[in-house]
Amino acid sequence: MRHINDYYAAIIGEFEQLVLLALVRLGNGAFGAAILREIRERTGREVAVGALYMTLARLEKKKMVCAYIGDPTPQRGGRRRKHYLIDTAGQQALGRSYRVFKTMSEGIEAELESL
Repeated sequence: MRHINDYYAAIIGEFEQLVLLALVRLGNGAFGAAILREIRERTGREVAVGALYMTLARLEKKKMVCAYIGDPTPQRGGRRRKHYLIDTAGQQALGRSYRVFKTMSEGIEAELESL
């Protein structure tokens, strides 16, 4: 039996959806700057770097993404880069969110397009 907190942890907000979608598009192992660029280019939204990293940390806490530190690179002056992977819980939450949106918008697509 699932605990009530498990249910609420599976709920994702709009920006969390965008971050998870960016991870799916970019493939696992994407880093913060690439995720930020993907969201900005696809949505036209100006996103603060801090907002992205706070969201990634929140998704890590919810066990929807995990991260690892890559090897140092000469291009980054020997600094390491943090890479993110979408976890099973993140995939499930994103799939659920997509299905709910698709079901709710069924039959009113033209109306939504005109808004």
